[in-house]
Amino acid sequence: MTTRRPFGQNYAWVVAGVIFLSLLAAAGLRSAPGVLLTPLHEAFGWERGQLSAAAAIGIFLYGLVGPFAAALMQTLGLKRTLLAGLVLMSASTGLSLFMTEPWHYVATWGVLSGFGSGAVALVLGTAVVNRWFVARRGLVMGLLSASTATGSLIFLPAMAALAQAGGWRPVVIAVSAASAALIPLVLLLLPERPADIGQKPYGAADAPDDAPRGRAIDAVRLALGTLAGAARTPAFWLLFATFFVCGFTTNGLVGTHLISLCADKGLLLVQAGGLLALMGLFDMVGTTASGWLTDRYDPRKLLFAYYSLRGLSLMALPFLTFDAFSLTIFAVFYGLDWLATVPPTVRLANENFGERNAPIVFGWVAAGHQAGAATAAFLGGVLRDVQGSYLQAFVLAGVLGLFAGAAALWIGRGDREAVPVAA
Repeated sequence: MTTRRPFGQNYAWVVAGVIFLSLLAAAGLRSAPGVLLTPLHEAFGWERGQLSAAAAIGIFLYGLVGPFAAALMQTLGLKRTLLAGLVLMSASTGLSLFMTEPWHYVATWGVLSGFGSGAVALVLGTAVVNRWFVARRGLVMGLLSASTATGSLIFLPAMAALAQAGGWRPVVIAVSAASAALIPLVLLLLPERPADIGQKPYGAADAPDDAPRGRAIDAVRLALGTLAGAARTPAFWLLFATFFVCGFTTNGLVGTHLISLCADKGLLLVQAGGLLALMGLFDMVGTTASGWLTDRYDPRKLLFAYYSLRGLSLMALPFLTFDAFSLTIFAVFYGLDWLATVPPTVRLANENFGERNAPIVFGWVAAGHQAGAATAAFLGGVLRDVQGSYLQAFVLAGVLGLFAGAAALWIGRGDREAVPVAA
């Protein structure tokens, strides 16, 4: 049954808004361990390495679940997959209110929330953009990518203030409630596809047949079959490697450990949270602008600039004086570059693997992003415990950024590699 909605083809922008808010909530959840690190250490005496391990597991699963979630969106449906992710996000973080042992934190904020947020990851944005938009794809992907930084912008200062005033429990309650609040919004405002409301994708001349069909086991076959085909191409491995570095240098190291680094330098929790929030504000500008640029310029050259500048800034960070001026300059510069890499990476995935396979291929590439983030989240905590400093971790991240910039120039364009689709 077709249910008409207002705005005609422009209803695609309503859908983009719902997805923006969902991605925002997932980003807030994934950034919360950076705020919880110090309060949990003080409340329970757990080591930073243990707490970082939980964050690393959550980040890793956030990426690993992505390609399977993208396949589920094609077989069982986008709406069902998104709702399941939001329910699991809310339930898992809420359960952590009862934790008393380190493994409870790993199970809730690591394993369960990792599975839930993995269904509400950047692959969701890719699937929605390819299904609902033909025109303005780069711009919309930039806006949806920026939501991950907006999650930090909205959640981090509030979470830091809650943690400073009342410890870790108010932070947990806030994240769980925010995830739960989105469930009715998705139920009411998100159609499965444009045809369900008698529309075509935004900017399209005709409506494609993209109705979900199949079972959960078909999604597993589809995800693994697409990976098997993509893994035979150099483009996939170059995209995977560069996005590994993207994750290592953003939410893995900076997102998880910058607050702790600032604490080492004498800054208060709220001040450090505000620094990340400032990055989030400027990432909204940088990532949206990157989407606009991606519609017009060679994405490989954009990636070269983004990764190289990021690497140089990370190597400089430990040597700053950590006064208000130097930290503001770093936050603005780094924020503009935070997730600017996403729109060019998505475009290269579309060009090399085709629009139907691209969300799943990008899901596997995004798994590389989260593998890099998990590595940095864990390694940063271990190096801080062993060396008493974050210097080595940030210099290593800077070197990797320069490597990724050079590697991006080798990614092919427009080859439309034949990636087999599992039956």
